[in-house]
Order: sequence, then structure tokens, then C-alpha cells
Amino acid sequence: MTSSLDDAIDALTARWPDRVERDAPFGALTTWRVGGSAAARVRVDAVADLAVVAATLPPEVPRLVLGRGSNLLVADAGYEGVVVVLGPDFERIEIAPAGARAEVRAGGATALPVLARRCAAGGWAGLGFYVGIPGSVGGAVRMNAGGHGRETVEVLRHARVVDVRGSGDVEVWDPTRLALGYRRSALGPGHVVVAATFAATRGDPDRLRAELADVVRWRTEHQPGGANAGSVFRNPPGDAAARLIDEECGLRGLRMGGATVSEKHANFIQAETGATAADVHQLIRRVRDRVEVTTGVRLEPEVHEIGFHEP
Repeated sequence: MTSSLDDAIDALTARWPDRVERDAPFGALTTWRVGGSAAARVRVDAVADLAVVAATLPPEVPRLVLGRGSNLLVADAGYEGVVVVLGPDFERIEIAPAGARAEVRAGGATALPVLARRCAAGGWAGLGFYVGIPGSVGGAVRMNAGGHGRETVEVLRHARVVDVRGSGDVEVWDPTRLALGYRRSALGPGHVVVAATFAATRGDPDRLRAELADVVRWRTEHQPGGANAGSVFRNPPGDAAARLIDEECGLRGLRMGGATVSEKHANFIQAETGATAADVHQLIRRVRDRVEVTTGVRLEPEVHEIGFHEP
């Protein structure tokens, strides 16, 4: 651990002794449940706390915000930086009706399935596709999360963003500034989505709940459970990553250590009991390289890898 990192952690601990943990579990908090620890984890309970983090950590100290951990792979050696976790105040949902429409404001740490169910129960349509996405509101904005023919860009009004590598001030980003595209946005590594506002329309609660049940049923039938991160690769233009991996390359069931290409959906990689982050990391590269050699298509991962140092 560098002296600047250690000093920064000391400073945060002095300010929030009950909210800072050294050598804190990190990989275990992701949906793959593999990987090492972070140098420190700090919980922020208010937007103003992010400005404190930004002012306390020197520019050379790595930092990132952990949402639901559904698109992260943390190296077995861990992360020599500070992981910021948003506290319960960032999970609030507020619905402001205006006739047949409503603005839905949700904190950045809000689980997407929770948001979908809350809206459906209140008779508000438009966000039901979120019920099958195991991420947070912040992650949905960052990755323009989508499913079942819908994407975040279609329902997002604006997001409140803080840069923990900068001033720590709150800025409002609209979809144009966010430049939302297929599983991407203009948000940088230091940007934290503290809240987002979505558009919803009036609907029948019973029908909306039935639609959510259909989405959950479909995902249960077609996608695996257990320790995985959802789709590993972005779909290339005009094609599907799963089709290339399975039908073109026959990689369904391919294994490296405790990691395996899912038998149920070839764009999922499962981490079995005893798997390491290195197993998953190497399998991702094996699949990517085999698809490129066989088809000429280089698949781009949706997964963000943390703490790996190879080119």
C-alpha cells in the first residue's frame, strides 16, 4: 500500500470511524463472488459525503463506486484503492404524479427490480423491463441498461451526477450529455450517479404485475442463476454474442478451472464453488480469442475488470 493511499484511508477513518473498513471484501460483493479485497471500503450516507471523499483522496489514489456488483470482475490480488458504497439514503424512490404521467426519482443505489415492482404496484408503467436486471439505478444509467426490447435512454429524464475525482459538486446530466448508446455512456470512472429521474405513464397495477411476472419467468427459463454477471459480451452489430459463441464456435460448456460457459446461455460465464477470478478472466479471453479466430468478430466485454494488469 502506498503512503498516499494509507494516509488517505487514515484521514477518512478519523472522520468516519464506523464507516471505513480496511482490507475490505470486494470481489465477494460482486455477483460472481470471486476476487480479492479492496484496500478500504467507505460508506457514504449523504451526497455531501462524496465531496468529502473527493477532497480527501489525492488524485493518484484509485477509487470507484460499488453498486450491485453485477458487471465487475475483481482480481484475486484485490484492488489497491478505495471502494465507495452508497448508503441506504441512496435507495429512496419518490413518485410525483401529474395526471396520466409521473416522474419517478430513484437514488443511485436503488435495485432495479425494486424500482420496477414499486412502480407496478403503484400503477405506473414504463420501467417494468428493469425487473430482470440485477443492477442499480446508477449502473443502469452508466451502462444504458436494457432488456426485452427497452433501454434506459427511452425512459430517463436526467441524472444527478457527482465526480469523486473532481470537485464533488452535484451536476444534472440529461440524456444528450450522457450520450447513451448500446451499453455505454459518457460517464467516466469517477462519476457517481446519486439519483435519476424517469418518465412513467399510468397503467393497471394487476396487468403491470402480470407483465413483470412474465419477464421473470422468461429470464428463469432462458438464463442461468447462480454466480454470474449476466451477459459477458456486447452483441456485435446485427448479431448475437451467444450465437457466435455457441453455434459458430461450439464453446457452450467450455471450462477453465472453476469457471464455465453456461450450458443454458452461452453469453453467461458461471463461477462454481472454488472458482477464482483468474479462472473467469482467462475464460473470457479464451472465448473472445476463439470467436475472433473462427468468425473474424472481436467481441467486446460488458464486464469491467478491476485489478488486472495484463495488456
